[in-house]
Amino acid sequence: MRKIIVLSFITLDGVMQAPGGPEEDTSGGFKYGGWTAPYFDAEAGAAMAKQMKPADLLLGRKTFEIFAAYWPKHASLWPGINDVAKYCVSSTLETSDWNNSVFLKSVDDIKKLKSSEGSDIQVHGSGNMVQTLLQHDLVDELWLKTFPITLGTGKRLFAEGTIPAAFTVIESFVTSAGVIFANYKRAGEVKTGTVGA
Repeated sequence: MRKIIVLSFITLDGVMQAPGGPEEDTSGGFKYGGWTAPYFDAEAGAAMAKQMKPADLLLGRKTFEIFAAYWPKHASLWPGINDVAKYCVSSTLETSDWNNSVFLKSVDDIKKLKSSEGSDIQVHGSGNMVQTLLQHDLVDELWLKTFPITLGTGKRLFAEGTIPAAFTVIESFVTSAGVIFANYKRAGEVKTGTVGA
């Protein structure tokens, strides 16, 4: 069985929309695109390079289209990106010129992929699809980069439909610019109790 790892840039209030640039995703009138830039120093860049080792990708349609337009021309920034399998979940998109692209239609297709043999699968961006993965308990690890900023608006990583779930921190550090890198592994059910009892 393969692990599904969700990698996401988020704000303190959980916004994940358009971290990379002003034109990345303006849906809903979002005007803060590129909010990671002031905090993205060499230290954060080195940490990201470590996380962006070649791995198969699972992407929602919008993120797939953004990636397919950008990465084939900038592959030197992400070695191996054009060689790995790119699984796109879409009810409308069926073909792409980006090599090694595979199209999935449903949660059942994702479950079959997860049950197959192979490397870990990384999910980048893909907000709507991440909601579906969380709702169906298909996320094995969350690799989150939390930036010291609130936006008050925008698409959030944890929206309606997220199930109760426990996670364990498996790796973490804070950059000098205040970005918290924390990797979490799924750790069973939520436990409750009384503090101090």
